[in-house]
Amino acid sequence: NVLPVLQSYGIAAIAPFSHRLAFDNVPEDIQRLRCKVNFRALTFVPHINSLGEALVKHLRWPVHSHLGAGGGYLREMVDETFAWGTGKFVALHLRFDKDMAAHSSCDFGGGKAEKLALAKYRQAIWQGRVMNSQFTDDELRGQGRCPLTPEEIGLLLAALGFDSNTRLYLASHKVYGGEARISALRKLFPLMEDKKSLASKEELAKVDGKASLLAAVDYYVSMQSDVFISASPGNMHNAMVGHRTYENLKTIRPSMTLLGQLFSNKSVSWPEFEQTVQLGHKNRQGQIRLRKPKQSIYTYPAPDCMCEA
Repeated sequence: NVLPVLQSYGIAAIAPFSHRLAFDNVPEDIQRLRCKVNFRALTFVPHINSLGEALVKHLRWPVHSHLGAGGGYLREMVDETFAWGTGKFVALHLRFDKDMAAHSSCDFGGGKAEKLALAKYRQAIWQGRVMNSQFTDDELRGQGRCPLTPEEIGLLLAALGFDSNTRLYLASHKVYGGEARISALRKLFPLMEDKKSLASKEELAKVDGKASLLAAVDYYVSMQSDVFISASPGNMHNAMVGHRTYENLKTIRPSMTLLGQLFSNKSVSWPEFEQTVQLGHKNRQGQIRLRKPKQSIYTYPAPDCMCEA
């Protein structure tokens, strides 16, 4: 399609896109090479690796705590032999910034004032080019189009069996609503940590204020976690799911449609919520999913890049 444009105009402008090559009808050896490059050859620069490793050590060997395994369910999920002094931890990618909240067009309980503020922000940034804005909040939640709030992801984790002894690493940049918004999550998981609580100012000096580098640190720590979960789909979620699948690591994929419907049900009891969540996520905790046509091998590396057993 590019050649005719070049012949007609002498120039072709290509809109940004995530992947430079197609994923279908590609020789097997090329597919495997691409996976090896993406998952093995590409590494972070030394200071990202060093900082990431320091954070992981702080999480696994906390100075002021000997809780170690981080909750019964976490011990059960992780098959590795538990050694005294080594702590397990869950990495939570919480993408709940203002852009995400506004673009989703969902209602987050802030009343009319919040709705108007987000609508104004949405119009200023995207000039009406937001498909979700044509649907009601009930429709969006019923279709699983709303990102999970910090409170909701906390309830999901609790329903799955994680408790107040679970050490949680919060991989996030700026949370919409600030500390007040994550207070309920912190109350459920008092051992929750993030980059700033684990590292000194000196350790963070090279990455502070640099969103891409901070995200790289979160990626490194999340790859070392015993369990990973993301509060909403997106580039980080897709990359992490693929990488952890390739490395055979535990990853929970929230059922956004199921959760949207559950959180819209104001009469559901906790036992019913807990049972429904557990049944709905029974096959969403790291089981390998085979890639379908047009899907990325970097999100679904099987079967192209993984041996059959």
